[in-house]
Amino acid sequence: MKLVLFDLDNTLLDGDSDYEWAQFLITKGVLDREIYERRNEEFYKAYVAGVLDIEEFLDFQLKPLGQHKRSQLDLWHGEFMSQKVRPMITQGARDLVQKYHSDLVAIVTATNSFITKPIAEEFGIENLIATEPEQIEGEFTGGVVGLPSFREGKVTRVHEWLHSIGRTWESFDETIFFSDSINDLPLLNEVSVPVVVDPDINLLQHAKSVGWEVLSLRDEP
Repeated sequence: MKLVLFDLDNTLLDGDSDYEWAQFLITKGVLDREIYERRNEEFYKAYVAGVLDIEEFLDFQLKPLGQHKRSQLDLWHGEFMSQKVRPMITQGARDLVQKYHSDLVAIVTATNSFITKPIAEEFGIENLIATEPEQIEGEFTGGVVGLPSFREGKVTRVHEWLHSIGRTWESFDETIFFSDSINDLPLLNEVSVPVVVDPDINLLQHAKSVGWEVLSLRDEP
């Protein structure tokens, strides 16, 4: 059996669910456009450049969750899935996930689990390793619980998950990770088969220098 790990944003998705969620809330009038659109762009550029301050970003990203009832957030998320997320899922991404249906598969993403759990379900992937927003009695507080699933944190969180299900890295004949981002170098270096998917320029340069496989899941224009 193989262990197959997928990054989500700009890997399985042709776009970034984190960024698009904030933009969606702006268009709904939930977030102030002047303030949040600028900050959203700044954080996204920092992420692509590999210099994102994860604690500062999570404060920005999770705060709106703590300002609204879970029932309302769930309603908005249903609209978000229909309007924004499903159009970002290419047939190539669906086919790639299906290819590994008999292996142990997980999505490993820095994006919080409120945004990403329904997306993982859309792909038919049961295992999700994501940043966890804090909840009290089912309502979000705007805080975070535990280690964010980001950079080296992804490696730690994957090992913790494997331990929780009675597995280790050595349980598998092959370990594969698909990602687009230079931020994922720690986990790409950890697996036996790193695969670079529609990469940012920094990761593409690195992949070429070390001979990693590069593929695209994007639909042809």
